[in-house]
Amino acid sequence: MIISVASGKGGTGKTTVATNLAVSMGTGVQLLDCDVEEPNAHLFVSPVMEQSETVFTAVPEIDKDKCTLCRKCSDICRFNVIAIAGKIILTFPELCHSCGGCIAVCPEGAITEIGRDLGLLEQGVFSAGDFVHGRLRIGEAMSPPLIKKVRERIKPGKISIIDAPPGTSCPVITAMKGTDFVLMVTEPTPFGLHDLKLAVEAVKLLGIPHGLVINRSDMGNDDVWQYARTENLPILMEIPFDRAIAEAYSRGHLMVESMPAWKGKFQELFSRIETLSKAWENRN
Repeated sequence: MIISVASGKGGTGKTTVATNLAVSMGTGVQLLDCDVEEPNAHLFVSPVMEQSETVFTAVPEIDKDKCTLCRKCSDICRFNVIAIAGKIILTFPELCHSCGGCIAVCPEGAITEIGRDLGLLEQGVFSAGDFVHGRLRIGEAMSPPLIKKVRERIKPGKISIIDAPPGTSCPVITAMKGTDFVLMVTEPTPFGLHDLKLAVEAVKLLGIPHGLVINRSDMGNDDVWQYARTENLPILMEIPFDRAIAEAYSRGHLMVESMPAWKGKFQELFSRIETLSKAWENRN
């Protein structure tokens, strides 16, 4: 089972939920941090890293001796990676999405692929099982290819928990797509509700069963609860604004270890996820 923990905005407690859920499961779990622009799950689970590799993405290289400036490559590229100005052809590899379209349409075979460094993929173990995360190279904008590489390390048959990037853009969709359940984390504030609505619409388009965790639940107003009722969005857990939780977080400690009573609550959260996922399968 693959569970993606997501949020419409940053700072809602997404990583807190993902790491505590993973550790509460005991052993044999996979935790994958796909928030590759700023991964921080490792700060809480302290994995022992065993492997590290540089991840590359394919970008075009043009042999100017073969190129006839026919413009077919620039015409097919939606992202303006290739530009032709008079008799000069330019490439902007940082914009490339590695689709290979330019190579396919080039009649002269003038375009080949070379690798561009995206960042690092690191893999190791922690108390509950396997750990994988990506670290996007500073200045790099294309995180989806690195997120895909992290997801390729998912082992079938294991419970895999993905800490997705915040927001609702391409990196988030890459992390959520094809998972068995999306656990959304929000806070009861106007900003939290606004971004939750965007996240819910994205998950609906993907057709993935989903539920909600409300963090700092005793703050703000009750608009999030009203929205959840309107959308038939199940609230699976509420986490209060508690000084002890905040202190544990600030020290890089997990709730389920600092306050053992929370371990059972996160185990119950997983049971509710299983129940909703099975019900969704039966309906579809």
